[in-house]
Amino acid sequence: MAMDVDRIVGGIRGNRHSSLRHQACRAADSVATNIVEGAGEQTNANFSRFVRIAINSTNELEHHLIVATDRKAISPTASLTLKSQVVEVRMMLYGLRRYLDSHPDSDEEAG
Repeated sequence: MAMDVDRIVGGIRGNRHSSLRHQACRAADSVATNIVEGAGEQTNANFSRFVRIAINSTNELEHHLIVATDRKAISPTASLTLKSQVVEVRMMLYGLRRYLDSHPDSDEEAG
């Protein structure tokens, strides 16, 4: 998803859209970064917190894609493709968060 965002949104030209381009790419990168950072945490509760931050980044990214489409910086087709990816990733993150929240850390520490 982040690579597709970089390819499509990163291709937006002009100073008028530079902030939008930067923020959208940053939000997309933040999703994966928070998953990786959270995976290094010692507890499922802490990992879940980072997954929540990643979910929030998908919300931010979706907003930037809507704005980019409204400003005609990206095509509606490209926007739909990226938003579909964002929704799919967000659904996976919600599933991961549910899993983490339903598996207490005490089970891991005993093993």
